[in-house]
Parts: sequence; C-alpha cells; structure tokens
Amino acid sequence: MCAALPALLVVLSASFGSAVFPAMAAEGPIQGGTLIYLEHQAHTNLYSPSGGFYPNGGILNQITDRLTWQDPVSLEMKPWVATSWEINADYTQFTFHIRPGITFSDGSKLDAAVVAENFDIFARGSKARRLPVSEVVNNYARSEVIDPLTVRFDFNTPSPGFLQGTSVIGSGLLSHATLQRSFDELGLGTHIIGSGPFVIADEIVGKEVDLAARPDYRWGPDGATRRAWLDRVRILVTPEDSIRLGALLAGQADFIRDVAAYDEEQVRLRGYMLYAPSTRGVNNALAFRPDNPLVADRRVRAALLHATNREEIVTALFSGNYPLARSVIATKAAGFEDLSRQLAFDPALAAHLLDEAGWHLADDGLRYKDNQPLALGIHFALPQPQNRTMLELIAQQWRRVGVQLNVMSGSTAGVIIDNLDPARTPLMMAEVGRADPDVLKSEFYPSNRDILLQKGGQSTKVQSFADARLNALLQAISADVNPQDRLRKTQEAQEYILDACYVIPILEEPQVYAGAPAVHGVSFEAVGRPNFYDMWLGAR
Repeated sequence: MCAALPALLVVLSASFGSAVFPAMAAEGPIQGGTLIYLEHQAHTNLYSPSGGFYPNGGILNQITDRLTWQDPVSLEMKPWVATSWEINADYTQFTFHIRPGITFSDGSKLDAAVVAENFDIFARGSKARRLPVSEVVNNYARSEVIDPLTVRFDFNTPSPGFLQGTSVIGSGLLSHATLQRSFDELGLGTHIIGSGPFVIADEIVGKEVDLAARPDYRWGPDGATRRAWLDRVRILVTPEDSIRLGALLAGQADFIRDVAAYDEEQVRLRGYMLYAPSTRGVNNALAFRPDNPLVADRRVRAALLHATNREEIVTALFSGNYPLARSVIATKAAGFEDLSRQLAFDPALAAHLLDEAGWHLADDGLRYKDNQPLALGIHFALPQPQNRTMLELIAQQWRRVGVQLNVMSGSTAGVIIDNLDPARTPLMMAEVGRADPDVLKSEFYPSNRDILLQKGGQSTKVQSFADARLNALLQAISADVNPQDRLRKTQEAQEYILDACYVIPILEEPQVYAGAPAVHGVSFEAVGRPNFYDMWLGAR
C-alpha cells in the first residue's frame, strides 16, 4: 500500500459521508442501511445491450429486470418477469406469460407490449438513435402481442439460445420512454427507467451513482415478493487499487470490485471475504487480426502461441482464482473441451515455425522478412486484471524468439479507432462472459463483437479476411435445437479456432470482489455481477 494512502483516505472519507447501518437483528436478513460500493471504472452507457462492460452491467443488474432468471449454480432457467413460457419443437417460436402488476419506476406498466418493443429494438437496433443490435438475439423475425400479458417471438431459423438470452443483463427491460432516447442520452443514468429493485436517484457523471430501493418492488427473481433489504447503494468510481482496498480495510467502504491478485492475501488476513465468481465465457486471450500481413500466416500465429509461457504468466501475476486457460472458453462454460495439448509452451517449435515462415533472426536479436522487422502492437485492456503487466511479460517472452511486442495505450478514441483497423493493431485482447454456447458467436461472428475483424464486420476499412467455415460453425451453434449436438458443435468450434491459431488463451477470468464482515447475502448473477437485491448489512 502506498505511503500517501492515509491522507487519501481522509479525502475519501469526506466523499463517502457517513454510511447508515441498521442494528443487528437476532437472525436472518434485516432491512435498511446504505452500502458503499467502490467500482474500478465509471459506466459508459446503460442501454441494456451495452451491459457486457462490467461497470454498465453492474448498474443494469440493479435497475432492470429480465424475462427469465438463470440460476448461477445450476444454470437452470427460472421465472422472473415471465411466470412461464412455451417453446415450439424447432425453437422458432417462444411465448412468454408476463407476471401481472409489474411497473417501471415512472409508474408505467410492464406489459406484453413493452416487452415486445424492447426485443424489437434489441434485435434490430436503431440507426436513427444509434442503438446497436444485441449480441444475444439471433435470427429474429418479429414479436406479436397476444394479449396484455402474453407476448410471442418468432425467429427465421431455430434459436435455441434465445431463452437463456432473455436472462442476461443485455436483455434488461426498459420503459417505453427510455427506448425513445438516443444511445448518447443513455450514458446518463438518470435517463434510465427500469422495473428493477433499485432506481438511480442521483449521479455525478464519471464519479458516483446513487441507487435507492423501490419501496413497492415485489417481483424479484424466481418468485420473490419482497423489496430489496438495503435502502441505498452508493457506487463510487475509485480507479486506484490501493485506495479501494485501503478504504475497505479502514471501514470506509463495504464492498469493492476488482481486487488485485497481489492484494488477496491481505484481504484474507484481515478477516474480510473474497468472492471470485466465474464469467463462464470466452477466456482472457490475445486475438489475432489475420488481415494484418504480419500475422496472416498461420505459422506466425502458431509460433507466437508456442512462444507464450502461459504458466509463467499465471504463476507470476495471478492467484488460484485465475485458472490457466485450457481452451477458448472456460472450464465452467457449456461445451468446454480440454485442448491444453494445443497450447503447449515450446520456444524451439516457435523458432522453427518462424524460420519456416521466412522470418529470420538478425544480429540485433529481432526477426526480419524483406527488411521488415516482426514488430507487433497491442493496446492494453483496462478492464482486464493486470493486463498491462501481463502484456509486458508476454513481450519479454516473445523477444526471446526474436519478436517485438509493443504495448500501447492511447486516448480512448484513439484506441477504439486502432482496434477497428487490422493494419494498425494486429492483436487485441479478447474476453466475454455468457453462460451459453452462443458466447462463441458473440465474440467471433462478424455481426457481433467480431474480434478477428472479418470482412463485412465492424471495421470500416477495406478487408479481405473472412473465415466461412468458422462463421458456419458459429451459425450452427446458434441454430441447433438438439442440446447434445449443440455442445458437440461448440467443441468443434473451439478445436477449429485453436487449430487456426486465431487466439492465445491465457487464463479464465473471474470477477474478484471483497466485502466487509458486516455485508451478508452476497450473491452474483450467472457471469459474476453482484445482486444488491440480496445483500444486507449487519453490525460493524
């Protein structure tokens, strides 16, 4: 912890104010109190399909409800806004029956019509309002309101992942008034009207979001009929790891996100609780952009994969909460296949492959081809734990086989532009959480996150790279109605992605939190965002 921390904590104490704590009940949850929650980054936008960014999703999980709820342990789909549902045999039609009496925080009704409106917009987006398409809704055709509490969705082809897609934060239901706003307007939290257990009472943009419990909330997940236990939650943006941890251990905060691996032992020794829920999706990995000529040759990508000592990275920088990646997706993800054998550290093989690809070692220790050095650039990803340090260690490992990796960090706008241009950035960090096989399509398909930057995808640059076989596999996963066949296709896609050396999986990324002893009822949704609805405060 830095020497300046005590003075900084005095400043933070003034910002936090006095948290309100109820008296300890004899047993069980008690109502009341204000939770002080320290978040690593500010939210960027609260349009539901933007919930994949954890600070966005962490707020949306408190202020919106979803049609269904996915049990974070069994992954079973359970009722929430929808009391029940029917699915036809080929998974092209889903009918949901809406729980009566639900209202948005502005008093408007949550009925079949507004549910239909939400998914029409999520599935199609809006160019006029710059609303992007949801990555969890595939093959969407139309909605139909059957009656005030019954809505049906039709799909052009089978969409077995849609039911689980109705449970994710990216499908959080928004009021009609909210859906009329532009994407830019939805960056302001007070513009967001949901039906969740909390409302955004106030915010200081980029610094703080204050949540207040809805006293009339009675429609929680899996049939719950109570309001939240807490009265309020103050979310304070606190980028410095040492300040978040210091505030928690000093009693000035109750719950924090993004505990660094090197701080975990300190948390345990002080008797505080650590939580590390899995994100259950595509692992933390380096992804190649094959349209960049430096990495267009599979032999180069394979060489860099085998030049990466992943065990050294995990051992040196992380804790047991960060398992070594054994495939493209996490071990707890549906359809996982152990492909560790394809990820072996083998610097001799790496050197051989680079020689074979025409990249020869020069006297300065770098490899050249046609007088051009094999020098690659990547922007570090702030949301990923210790990412800059990890990339700097990988740069050292690659330098031993004659490859230069430049770890870059520019302005936010510059990073966005660079990461959409394969000529500028041949590599990008990859990771996405979702507890469904469609997570592979979310990450790799051109009309979704398009991490490989394929032709016709996100990039506005003229591109030639496209992988028809990969895209066909991803489409097949999203459309196969046989659960076992779908899992087999998921395994086939993992094998294909690694055989093509499109990514270098490093580790399974959790979300690591710490909580004070007074915090009880800690729970998370299926990919690691906290549920403040269940939390309550005891005596300090």
